[in-house]
Amino acid sequence: MRSKNPDLMVQIMEYIDDYYSKYCSSPSVRTIAAGVGISRSTVQRYLVAMNEDGMLSYDGKELITDKIRKTNKSTVNVAVVGSIACGIPNLAEENIEEYVSLPKSMFGEGEFFILRANGESMVDAGIETGDLVVIRKQSCAEDGQIVVALVDDEATLKRLYRDNEKIRLHPENKDMDDIIADDCIIQGIAVKVIKDIH
Repeated sequence: MRSKNPDLMVQIMEYIDDYYSKYCSSPSVRTIAAGVGISRSTVQRYLVAMNEDGMLSYDGKELITDKIRKTNKSTVNVAVVGSIACGIPNLAEENIEEYVSLPKSMFGEGEFFILRANGESMVDAGIETGDLVVIRKQSCAEDGQIVVALVDDEATLKRLYRDNEKIRLHPENKDMDDIIADDCIIQGIAVKVIKDIH
């Protein structure tokens, strides 16, 4: 058996780690072959050799590298469900754009969804158009928390206050006025903003 090219071993290992970080699963032999630009039989031979050398663990199906082993597997897949107004309330779009894996160590337990911010009303809270806002689903909130509020069937992202039996939804933009309502349905609270880097 010919000795294996160490550079190609590193290339295969890096491809597996990159693939795992994107998709939270190990790539198939076919996927590695296409990604690295070598034949499937060559990938297969290399994986067996790398397994024997202790570079990775390969049981014929799943691949586990040191990096994958150290990755926190305790994640939750969260749906990005369209955009929400950070301005005048608008109808929340309930079409799932994609799923994002979030580490439970950062976000805790619970049911989450992600909305794409749209508008200028929360800029002073650091929420700008295009940012992803991670929302924990819950129907109650404390005064001062940023909430997804449904007012007359329209959703908006604002800071919640209760004033004299009225609901005050406060925009974090000094040029905009509060929304005053008799009632609103709280759909969740903002727990994290993932900045749009484009």
